[in-house]
Amino acid sequence: MVSKACVVGMYQKKLEELARFQDVELSLVVPPYWRQGRSILTLEKAYTAGYALHVLPMALNGHFHLHFYRGLGKLVRQLSPHIVHIDEEPYNLATFLVMRTATENRATALFFTWQNLLRRYPFPFSFFERYNLAHAACAIAGNQEAVGTLRTKGYRGPVYLLPQFGVDPDVYRKLEPSPRQRDRFVIGYFGRLVEEKGVQVLLRAVAELEGQWTLHIVGDGPYRTTLEALTTQLGVENRVLFEPWVPSATMPRRLNDLDVLVLPSLTRHNWKEQFGRVLVEAMACEVPVVGSSSGEIANVIADAGRIFPEGDAGALRDALTQLVDHPSLRLALGRRGRTRVLERYTQKRIAAETRAIYLQLSDQI
Repeated sequence: MVSKACVVGMYQKKLEELARFQDVELSLVVPPYWRQGRSILTLEKAYTAGYALHVLPMALNGHFHLHFYRGLGKLVRQLSPHIVHIDEEPYNLATFLVMRTATENRATALFFTWQNLLRRYPFPFSFFERYNLAHAACAIAGNQEAVGTLRTKGYRGPVYLLPQFGVDPDVYRKLEPSPRQRDRFVIGYFGRLVEEKGVQVLLRAVAELEGQWTLHIVGDGPYRTTLEALTTQLGVENRVLFEPWVPSATMPRRLNDLDVLVLPSLTRHNWKEQFGRVLVEAMACEVPVVGSSSGEIANVIADAGRIFPEGDAGALRDALTQLVDHPSLRLALGRRGRTRVLERYTQKRIAAETRAIYLQLSDQI
């Protein structure tokens, strides 16, 4: 498997679970770090048991569509794998180079995609995409609309609907509540502060919410100044707390301190919500979730939370009011969310379904 995402330690748990199967001999290729905007995500070696970890230098690190691994061709020849799992979009240079290497070495290859918008790319990305769609034995799509996007682009091979990663339910679980003012209803948003994430809709919704409440906005981004100004305009600046992004190790604790988590994403011409990982993290902690109708959110939540029409602050306010007024509903939705995660979104479950894909490919080799 080739995956820059696996520089993040908690994502490596899927690899450990996959390596537990006796019929899977697994090697992972990762860069020493990934440059994400102004941040550097250094490789965390958190879950590395049972598989071989290969750290290769990466050229054009931080360029999502143009990065590639130095020395990967030599490593593939040495390992001589039966299957090469490329954890990248089909229009990326890295996917093309790995796919070509796999093809030259007679290995079966597959790629992963989140792309849920039908977009046409200029050369050379259009060439990379055509090549990868023509040579992939199968594809894994992280959301339902991504399956349709692949079909519209002419891909006729097998497509499996499966998230890229799950959560560890032993880490993301219900914890004893922290001491806090129990007379306040605590609402949370965790994510990027950009216009399309819809935090401005959430602010307008809570501004009309009755009772005692506090909103924690946890994350960073260029839209923060605009959002802070909006809190003043709405007169809720004393009840909204802006906090920087928190380390992954502290996320379960922070989520457990919420009464509800909200993901108010807005669809735009160049983006729509592809999954919403924080939803399953909160659900695993038995925290009720409310999400907009953008992209994959409704499919992730299903009946384990509340969905409102994206951009509709009034509808979001009504959903929050319902949860404020009915503690028993919060409890029921929290339990339902945990059950849904255990059934669909654990690292162990994702690993088992990935292995099943590998076995089907092995039958074709």
